[in-house]
Amino acid sequence: MGGYRRGGQLGPAVPIAPGARVDKFEVFFDLVFVFSFFIITRATAANISSRQLLHAGLVLAVLWWIWVVHSLVATRVRLGEGYVPVLMVIAMVALFAFALALPQAFTDPKGSPAGPMLVAISYVVVRGIHWILYQHVVRDSPQERRQLRRFAPELAVSIVLLLAAALIPQIADPDRAAMVRDGLWIAVVVVQYATGFIVGTWGWGVTSAEHWTERYDLILIIALGESIISTGVGGNLLGKSVTWPAVAAAALGIVVTAALWWAHFDFIGPAARIALHAAEGAPRVAMARDAYAYLYLPMIAGVILFSIGNEEVLHKITDPAGGIAEKVEGPAVPMLFGGLICYFAVNLLFQLRTLHTVTWTRVGVIVALTAALPLGQHLPALGALTLATVICVALVAVEVMVMAQSRHALRAAVFQERTSHEAHEAAWRARWHDVRETDEPTTP
Repeated sequence: MGGYRRGGQLGPAVPIAPGARVDKFEVFFDLVFVFSFFIITRATAANISSRQLLHAGLVLAVLWWIWVVHSLVATRVRLGEGYVPVLMVIAMVALFAFALALPQAFTDPKGSPAGPMLVAISYVVVRGIHWILYQHVVRDSPQERRQLRRFAPELAVSIVLLLAAALIPQIADPDRAAMVRDGLWIAVVVVQYATGFIVGTWGWGVTSAEHWTERYDLILIIALGESIISTGVGGNLLGKSVTWPAVAAAALGIVVTAALWWAHFDFIGPAARIALHAAEGAPRVAMARDAYAYLYLPMIAGVILFSIGNEEVLHKITDPAGGIAEKVEGPAVPMLFGGLICYFAVNLLFQLRTLHTVTWTRVGVIVALTAALPLGQHLPALGALTLATVICVALVAVEVMVMAQSRHALRAAVFQERTSHEAHEAAWRARWHDVRETDEPTTP
């Protein structure tokens, strides 16, 4: 890529180096996704129903596809260098507007067309910026330009379908209009994710495995952060009198979130990073697509489901008219346990795809949560949350003991890798000192 050509006063676009890490602007850009996850969680928690959950899943899938395309661009060019941040700020504004309009994405366009149209227009702007930037990045590579053109039908079709969802359902029967609108959104998701498999891995590359894995790990941490936000703000703990049951419930919610973090980032995530480093060519691209671009979506969906269920449980515990001895009616407990089951099941698939192994502890926690779900529905609110917490903490405790040798071996390998990397960097930086010494004038 001719990334070092002069690009005006702002400077040129800078290509990604093989060992690059995530830059600060990428983390700054992720703040918009923090808000997007917050909006999806809040809008769903405000009116839980099967159709609302479907809508939340659809908007999350479309939002995640934006993230996947964004991560592809970030694998080729530094988003915080040269003129690129200007384009990215415009994309941030459009993505923020997209998130603002998500709660109205499925409203009747005859009554209020602003929400659905804002979603469609914002999507066009964000995808358009990504397309222009990536096209500029691959301008010197005929092979990559051909591969990029193979994604053009997906972009065109998804834009047309979203615009149609915002404008077409002018149907007298509201239920039929809603079905048409939902069908168009489902078609968008199918077109997007099917394209990733149809186009395949030919012509693509993951320049820096370190950068790729770090990008996706950070977005998963953002989703876990939304779980903590739901525990506090979503449960309205700040707006009510502090009670011991509420504090206990909040503590349990944070402990479960910490267990979710541990389940991925203690062993599976670091080992998968090494596996992606070890893969080369098409196998590396396929692993990056399957394990990260695709499987991270249902993992994040599981976290959001747990967050909504946890929030509803907290509402019950903090409700003065209720009490901790009363059961939680409705979908709260199924969503709490179901979100955890979804997260651990997909994480198991992630482990299988990257490491080609399956651990009995992960199978055990899925079975335990599934078996505990009917019991949790008959327990008081605090009891159901405690039961889920005990199962998740038990997973962490068992794996600490059973996988001790593997964990130590992994950490030793990572330590050796970092030490070797630092030694190479130190040797390279030593040339700076050699240059300065040769440039110093000699004393006669």
